[in-house]
Amino acid sequence: MISDKLVIGLAGMPGAGKSTVVNVAKEGGYKVVVMGDVVREEVEKRRMKPTPKNLGKIMLELRRIEGEAVIAKRCIPKIEKVMEQKVVIDGVRSLSEVEEFKKHLHRFSLIAVHASPETRFRRLYRRNRSDDPKNWEIFHERDMRELRVGLSNALAMAEYIIVNEGGLEVVKDKIREVLRKVEEKWMK
Repeated sequence: MISDKLVIGLAGMPGAGKSTVVNVAKEGGYKVVVMGDVVREEVEKRRMKPTPKNLGKIMLELRRIEGEAVIAKRCIPKIEKVMEQKVVIDGVRSLSEVEEFKKHLHRFSLIAVHASPETRFRRLYRRNRSDDPKNWEIFHERDMRELRVGLSNALAMAEYIIVNEGGLEVVKDKIREVLRKVEEKWMK
């Protein structure tokens, strides 16, 4: 067990603002482990293009073959290697992953970031990363895939929820407040 580290699991639908939470956390001294990197590494290992379809296919395949908590299990060694005492795990997608983290991490809290589908689609479309949707249908398919793996359950069980519909500075203040509360809880 990595009991000396404060670890925050971060859940949110694509485009909800997880990257904003991560950036604010980094400013506060957190190191970041990105769960999606595990899938991207697997896609690269298989010499596939990192398209939404390929990433989704590999994510589902890994879960089917190695179990629902496979991505979390592959992140544990990455967390162990982190020198910093505060870590954010970006991209928690299921309660199986939450339970896996709780088995290994004594000081673990789950936070969620939320934004409406319309807001999220606009953000992803503008971001234009290789795995971002090019149209509403692809966006909707990705949302449904995320929900099927259990993201909605993780969101529902989060200790804190950050609504990301306002301006950037407003949400950054909300994030700082949530991080402060989590640190207060675990660093007494």
